[in-house]
Amino acid sequence: MTETVTVAAAERTDTTGAPVLDVVIPVYNEEADLGVCVRRLHAYLRDGFPFPARITVADNASTDDTLQVAQLLAEELDDVRVVHLDAKGRGRALRAVWERSDAQVVAYMDVDLSTDLNALLPLVAPLITGHSDLAIGTRLSSSSRVVRGPKREIISRCYNLLLKASLRAHFSDAQCGFKAMRTAVARRLLPLVRDGEWFFDTELLVLAERAGLRIHEVPVDWIDDPDSRVDIVDTARKDLLGIGRLGRALATGALPLEELRRAVGREPLVPGVPLGMVGQLVRFAIVGVLSTLAYLLLYVVLQSFTGGQVANFVALLLTAVANTAANRAFTFGVRGSAGAVSHQFQGLVIFGIGLALTSGSLFTLHRWAPGASVHVELFTLVLANLVATLLRFVGLRWVFRNSAGADRAIAADLRADGPLAFAAPAPVWTAQKPVRSALDTEGDR
Repeated sequence: MTETVTVAAAERTDTTGAPVLDVVIPVYNEEADLGVCVRRLHAYLRDGFPFPARITVADNASTDDTLQVAQLLAEELDDVRVVHLDAKGRGRALRAVWERSDAQVVAYMDVDLSTDLNALLPLVAPLITGHSDLAIGTRLSSSSRVVRGPKREIISRCYNLLLKASLRAHFSDAQCGFKAMRTAVARRLLPLVRDGEWFFDTELLVLAERAGLRIHEVPVDWIDDPDSRVDIVDTARKDLLGIGRLGRALATGALPLEELRRAVGREPLVPGVPLGMVGQLVRFAIVGVLSTLAYLLLYVVLQSFTGGQVANFVALLLTAVANTAANRAFTFGVRGSAGAVSHQFQGLVIFGIGLALTSGSLFTLHRWAPGASVHVELFTLVLANLVATLLRFVGLRWVFRNSAGADRAIAADLRADGPLAFAAPAPVWTAQKPVRSALDTEGDR
C-alpha cells in the first residue's frame, strides 16, 4: 500500500524519540468541537500525565473545515499531528494510525470527551507495565457514574447482553469510545479485523478475548453528548450484520485463532503445562461425562438383546464418533470441515484402544466371575473407561496438535491481501511538532 506523507518544517528538527502513548481522536465533520477537545486533552497530557504522549487527529473524509482546523492545531500545539483519510469510518481511521504508530501504547477517545480524562492514566497504566494487552472504559460497571437518557442506556445494555449470548463475550462494554492497546498487539490483531466502522470495537475485543489476551476494564465517569451524530438505527443494523458475520467466521474456523494465540497469547502460569491445557481438561471432562452417560444408557438398553460384548462395541462406537466431534469443536476449538474425516479416523483408532481395554476387562471379568451381575459389569467398565479416557485425552491432543496448520495458511492469506481489502485509502500525515519527554516538560509545570 502506497502512503503519502507530508512533513511540516517543525518536524524536521531533532526529536526526543517516540512517545509512550499515542491518543487518536477520530473525527468526521467536527470543526466546531475539535479545537476545544484537542486543547483540553493537550493541557491534561502536558500538565497531569506522567508519560510522553502525542495526540493524533484522524480526519476521515470530513466535508467541512475539520481538516483545516486540525492542521492549525497541529501548527499551534506541541505533540499534535493530523492524519487524513479519504474514506469514512472510525475503524478505518484507528487501523490506519494504530498500525503505523511508533508509540508503545495506542489509545482513542471520542471528540466530545464524554469520558472524564482522569480515567486515562488508569486505562493505559496496565498496558505500559505489560500487565494487560487491551484496556477499555466501561459505563456498565456498578462503580461507573453515567449521565445519559434511558433510550441509550437500554440500547447499550441490550447490545452487550446480545454479545454475551451470541459470541460468548465476557467484557462488559463494547461501545464505550475510550480504549487502549499495546501497539505490538495491535499490529498482530488488526489485520484480522474486517469492519471499518462502528462494529470495529466489538470485533477487535472478541478476537482479542478468543486469542487469550488480557482485557483490563476501567469504570468511567461518562456524560452523554446530546449532539451525537451517530445514526442509531443504521448502526444497530450493521452491528447485527457484524455479529452474524463474526459468529460464522468463529464457527467455521475461518479465523486463524490458534496462530494468533501462539503469537500474542499469554504464557502458562505453571512451567511445563501447555498453554490452554487446563481449559482443555475442563472441557474434555464435560464432554467425557456426557459421553459416559450416553454410553452407559446405550449399554443398558442393548445388553439384554445383544449380550455384553456386542452392546459394549456398539455403545462405544456411537459415543466415540460423537465424542470426537464434540471434542474437536468444543475442547480443542477446531472449526470447519477441513481434516474432519482424518480426525474421525484417528479418533476411531483411539476408540480401538478403548475398546480393547473395556472388552478385555469384560473378558477377564467373565473368565473369573461368569455369573457377575450387570451392576458388576458396569462397575468394571467404568474403571476401564477411566483409564481409556486418560489415554483418549492424550491421544486427542496428539490428533489435534497440528490442527492450526490450516489456520497458518489462512493467516498468510490474510496478511497477503486481507489488510489491503479492509483498509481505507492511504492516510496523509501532516504537521506534528516534536514529542517532548517528561524531563522536557518538567520546566513547564
